[in-house]
Order: sequence, then C-alpha cells, then structure tokens
Amino acid sequence: MPSRQPSHIVGLDNGGTANKFTVMSSTGEFLIDDLIELPSRVTEGPAAALDALELAFEAALSTAGIARGDVVAVGFDSPGPASADGVLSSRGATNFAHRDWWGFDYRSALEERLGLPVVYSNDTNAAALYAHHRHFGAVAGERSSAAAIVGTGLGGGVIHEGRTVKGAAGMAGELGHVHIPTDGLLADDQPLPRCNCGFVGDAESFASLTGIRNNLLPYWLTRYPDHDLHAVDIGEAATQVRGYGERGDEMALKIFEQQAMAIGRLFTIISNVVDPDVYFIGGGVLEAAPHFRQWFLASVREHTLLRAEQAAIAEVLEVTDLDMAGCRGAAVAARSVVSHR
Repeated sequence: MPSRQPSHIVGLDNGGTANKFTVMSSTGEFLIDDLIELPSRVTEGPAAALDALELAFEAALSTAGIARGDVVAVGFDSPGPASADGVLSSRGATNFAHRDWWGFDYRSALEERLGLPVVYSNDTNAAALYAHHRHFGAVAGERSSAAAIVGTGLGGGVIHEGRTVKGAAGMAGELGHVHIPTDGLLADDQPLPRCNCGFVGDAESFASLTGIRNNLLPYWLTRYPDHDLHAVDIGEAATQVRGYGERGDEMALKIFEQQAMAIGRLFTIISNVVDPDVYFIGGGVLEAAPHFRQWFLASVREHTLLRAEQAAIAEVLEVTDLDMAGCRGAAVAARSVVSHR
C-alpha cells in the first residue's frame, strides 16, 4: 500500500509576547477554530524563542489531531523589519532588542529546528493576505487589496492577484511610513508629528498607538486643560483614549478623527498607485463598541477620495478574525509557495 503524502501546513504567528498557531488542510480548511496563545519568549533571545516556537508547533499538531509526518511545510510570520527571506534587521527592532537578534536568519533557524520547509512572511503582510483570501474566496487570485493594521505602529500589506507584493528588499507594503499631506489635517498650531522611524508626517505618526502617545495626545491635552487624562501617565493615558472615544468624549473623538483622516489620505495615495478592489482596516482601533467602530470606518471612507470609476468598484472594509489572521495568512502564503514547486 502506498504511503500517504504529507499535505497539511502549520501556520505560526510569532509576536512580541505570544505565539499563535493554526493548521491548514490540503483543501484549504483551517482545523483550529479557537485562539490559543503561548508565550513567545522573544525578549530572551533566539534560543528561547525557537524553543517556544517548537512548543507552538507541537501544540498545533496535537490540537488539530495530526502527526508531524502529515506536515508538508510551515508558514511563519514575525514583526519586522526583516528581509523577504526572514533575516531580521541588522539594527534590531522593537520586539527584537536582544543583541543576538540583530541580523538573525530567523526563517532558516526555525527550518533547521523543525526539519521542515519554512515560508516566511511579515506579520502584517500575513494578516493582509488572510483578509484578502477570506473576503474574496475562490476569486482571490483575480483581485487586489491593500490593508492598514493599526496597532503599536501602523503595519500594512498589498495583495495583487492573491499574492503578497514583497518588493526587491522585502519591504513593500510598509504603508505606515508613507508620507501623507497634512494641510487641513493638523490644527492651526499643531506641530508635525514624528514617527519612531525618523520620518515626519507619515501615516504611522498619526494612526498608531505610538502616534497617539507621542504626538496626538500631548497636543490635544494642551487644548483640553481640564481633561481627566492629565492625571494619568502618558503611556497609560494613550491606551485609555479609545475608551473615552467610545463614550463620546470630545477630545478623544478629535484624536480619532485625525487618525481616520490620515488613513483616508493614505488610501487615497494607494488608489493612485495600486487601485485595489478593497481597502482593509484592522487593529485595536476597531476592537471597540459597534457604534464607535462604524463611526470610525465611515470617517475613513469619507476621507478616502476615489475617482468615480474607482468608487463604483472599491470598498473600505474591516479585517475580521484579526487575532487569527497572522497564523492563517502565514499558512496561506506557505500553501501558495508549496503549490508552485
């Protein structure tokens, strides 16, 4: 009797604090429905992080009820910056500050550890790819999309005909670092916001938790001298702004109005470069009460200025299943590579 060929793909999403995982069958079905998180241990350096990823891999197998011999490849994503082949920046990164991470070939190290082919994706590229395939289904290979994922920073991804646009150095889709016009976006006396990357006035300097903490909240607190958040540490205050926005607080709504306007202007730029079928938004800004989420999406749509021909086709939509989008998108990326071998 012939032996069964391995056909399953394990997806591993490596984050700053947690690893998430999934398993995709040969038919594209995800075999794990529930979000399960295990410590990522990335702050302890590569050796500990690889131990943690191997544990996540084994947990994926046991949860899905499959054997190691059933796995043909692993899809793996991590935060950037990194090359298209999974070599981390020689300068380190927010989640990879340990000196041993600088210039570390993460993909190859995981491949050696697991003894299986590993396909690497940037984490936000993976989330964008999953959003694309989930939305378009059978016609994903005929459509294009762009995604902005609002978190600590502003990640992104561009998908063309069902595949991630990576670019020559693997840094395509870094939508957070696109400069946007600020005329009419900033208040009269509001300084140009600065991004941690060194740019001034890019999308992330507005639309991110870091942008709120470093730029938007400090300014708007000067305009609202009696606001409750004056009594709170600026870092903690930044995380509380969304809750105030949900409750209709005037200052918080001005902050999120600027974020929505910035994302709309970013999408306007993208419309003239990529002209996608769908613009996706995801991240913490949408993990909110339904009325606030709908208001924010409507504000982004209002400030996304499309030509009449584009507006008749394109949509601005929310990324769903975001907690599982990274590992599932990593699996989708790996499946695409395996199927083309």
